[in-house]
Amino acid sequence: MNLDPTLDRIRKEIEGHARGYGLDFFDTQYELLDFDEMNTVASRGGFPNRYPHWRFGMEYEQLSKSYAYGLHTIYEMVVNTDPCYAYLLEGNNMVDQKIVMAHVFGHSDFFKNNLWFSKTNRKMMDVMANHATKVRKYIDTYGHETVDSFLDVCLSLDNLIDPDSLFIERGTTPARLGQGQDDVPIVVKKIATEHEYLDGYLNPSDDLEKKRVRLERERADRKKRIPESPQKDVLLFLIEHAPRLEDWQRDILWMIREEAYYFAPQAQTKIMNEGWATYWHEKIMTEKVLDDSGVIDFADHHSGTVAPHPGHINPYKLGFELWKDIEHRWNTGRFGKAYDDCDDAEERWTWDLKLGLGREKIFEARRIHNDITFIDEFFTEEFCREHKFFRYQHSPEAGLYYVVDTNWKRIKENILASHTNRGEPFIFVVDGNYHNSGELLLEHRHEGVDLRRDYMLDTLENLWKIWSRPVHMRAIIDGKQSEFSFIDQAHAVSEEGQKKK
Repeated sequence: MNLDPTLDRIRKEIEGHARGYGLDFFDTQYELLDFDEMNTVASRGGFPNRYPHWRFGMEYEQLSKSYAYGLHTIYEMVVNTDPCYAYLLEGNNMVDQKIVMAHVFGHSDFFKNNLWFSKTNRKMMDVMANHATKVRKYIDTYGHETVDSFLDVCLSLDNLIDPDSLFIERGTTPARLGQGQDDVPIVVKKIATEHEYLDGYLNPSDDLEKKRVRLERERADRKKRIPESPQKDVLLFLIEHAPRLEDWQRDILWMIREEAYYFAPQAQTKIMNEGWATYWHEKIMTEKVLDDSGVIDFADHHSGTVAPHPGHINPYKLGFELWKDIEHRWNTGRFGKAYDDCDDAEERWTWDLKLGLGREKIFEARRIHNDITFIDEFFTEEFCREHKFFRYQHSPEAGLYYVVDTNWKRIKENILASHTNRGEPFIFVVDGNYHNSGELLLEHRHEGVDLRRDYMLDTLENLWKIWSRPVHMRAIIDGKQSEFSFIDQAHAVSEEGQKKK
């Protein structure tokens, strides 16, 4: 750490307060960066050493201009590693530095204890540096333009992973231990009957044999298909089966996939994580740290963080308010059958069983939920109405936002839909030998997220660059089931023959 004695004393003080509240976090290392250093690190996702790519330079320019024009200030960055690295911006006033430290300890506690971060690589700082070294070596060998172009393709596909697969534990059944599942003899299920004399009528031997033969044929076809069942981790399938990838290309694709899995839990828990850190920085600052001289600066910073954003959801505000609401409900006993069955508005408003279970409940929720399950369980009608999480629409003529929907169930469904699968469409590899000619078939499963035709065709083109043979996508577009194909660089056609190029 390069903190001066004053900042280091404050760090120790705030760390003590955080642990006193029961937060349990990794050893947290703080670095004080100037404006240019902070933008450089921020443009690389919080990692000082990343592989060279124009995307990081573009992000740096955007951050620098935004800061110069007074559109934003980076108050804090924190990296999910062990030890946990956090960055403070040189020049921030002392109250802001205190808020950032309290906020960071909240994040670090969340990283360490939330289930959805339990599979991430805590040594990612070293991994990122190793990736940078490898990419630079490939640039020296194959040329900057070649490697940079391939990185462009890989980065455009880095959302085609399956974060939930990390939590699927494969069973060790006797069939797996002794023989393959496909080696188990097929037994055709008979129609059940209590009378033995009806068995010959209900289950004719010829019909049973035909079913057995059909199932055998389906099993054989399945064994020929790659993959045997639809696979959501498209990047892994490409790494394992793309026929013409060179070793260096396969290695880069593996790096991009590894980094995508590292960042995925942050997208899965953004509302919870930001709300948790905001909840704790408010509590630590208001109950333990602030004196009269810092109240105004704190109020200004905090109100900006949790301000409502009409037209879209502010994850800081939604998470922060939900954590406070959960603590209040479990402290007062506003949960369970008795409370749910109470129809008296005044009684519900004053309901207080003085259970004092709020702190225990929020720590439990922090441990087991992601944003989807968190909102599904705790976003209630009372919460929605109290905090006015309604749907708004902007009126250009009046220059104002106005409420267009107060139905809490629809609002909740919209929030859940926008966060399902991290807001990404569900894409599966269905067949790596489509048309029996080595072509690639993918399928979009419509579970609330539409496919944009232009994005889909661009994705097919980049998949083609990796697969090196025609790539197809089955998708529902405008309510119609269609199959789109990228054949070669000259054209990409849909089943209706519409050309992209």
